[in-house]
Amino acid sequence: MAHTPTPITGEPTRVIVVDDSQFMRDLISQIVRVEPDMRVVATAEDPYDAREKIKLHSPDVVLLDIEMPRMDGLTFLEKIMRLRPMPVVMVSTLTVAGGEATIKALSLGAVDFVSKPSAQVRPDQVEEFAADIVAKVRIAAASAPGIARRGYAGVANNATTLTPSSPAKSSGDGQARAGLGMGARNALVAIGASTGGIEAITTVVCALPKTMPPIVIVQHLPQPFTRLFAARLNSLCELRVKEAEQGDVLHPGHVYIAPGNRHLRVGRGVSGYVTLLGDDEPAGGHRPAVNPLFSSVAKYAGKDAVGVILSGMGADGAAGLLEMRLAGALTLGQDAGSCVVYGMPKAAWELGAVQRQEPLNAIASALVSCLHTLDSASTSRRA
Repeated sequence: MAHTPTPITGEPTRVIVVDDSQFMRDLISQIVRVEPDMRVVATAEDPYDAREKIKLHSPDVVLLDIEMPRMDGLTFLEKIMRLRPMPVVMVSTLTVAGGEATIKALSLGAVDFVSKPSAQVRPDQVEEFAADIVAKVRIAAASAPGIARRGYAGVANNATTLTPSSPAKSSGDGQARAGLGMGARNALVAIGASTGGIEAITTVVCALPKTMPPIVIVQHLPQPFTRLFAARLNSLCELRVKEAEQGDVLHPGHVYIAPGNRHLRVGRGVSGYVTLLGDDEPAGGHRPAVNPLFSSVAKYAGKDAVGVILSGMGADGAAGLLEMRLAGALTLGQDAGSCVVYGMPKAAWELGAVQRQEPLNAIASALVSCLHTLDSASTSRRA
């Protein structure tokens, strides 16, 4: 493997690899074993085999294939998160079906995913796959305290909207559904997230009323996953959700998700806010990144905006959210106890960018409360 092993600083992360392919089990095990801070404690050919080995070895991280015989990875993931919550990284195929399953897995509480190399794997693909596996295992290991604190409550509370057989639309909670005045509906909401963000965004957006002002979202995801995420979210909530396109006019009751590998910003057009997509360099290693979106919202929406930063690794969004707050926007952050990874919200809080921290299940109501505040302020200005 071409990547450089990381020196061990504590007990190695204990990993179980679950895949029906002997080739993939061997390949992933070889990748993990190169790293001195990781150790493969077992491999399993299917979820039934994995269940016994998880009981026996108590792993820190599970690498779980999605497509397997006897029991698929999604079904097994749901059982893990209900009975014994732990960090799980999904191993998926780069197909539409694989992408849809991956989005469902992230909604159910998987920390992250890696994409399998093609059947005719090239050396450069193996190197990229290896680097991705190693990075995601480390992220998953860091997420363990958050998953332990959160337990299964976050997934269980949304089980009716996150399972494949669920009803098409979620009605949201009563407090979040309170009516909004015209001042609030003329506002703009911006949300940023990364690791753990699929579940967090789904929880928040599905609890919001269709009277919301436009919402723009950056979630760290590549294509085609952003498009699939937008489609899935659209099927679950009252708001209309789409992947953002260049020049979209932002309408109330609509949500716009940044497309994979393109930055999303907002600007001002003759009809109001519009989306601006950019192919400029990644910001902080990300494209799309949260900071460019928040910065543009600070510039064009100012005190008429609400910014929300959710679960994620790193510090993306902290500087941009501070710009929003300094421009007069109201700002919220997800609290440590409900984050899969308390990285981005922590960085924003410590920078002074977040005015209020709230648990995930209270973010929607807090957001609507902020919009009522904007509505009152707008009414006062008009008077």
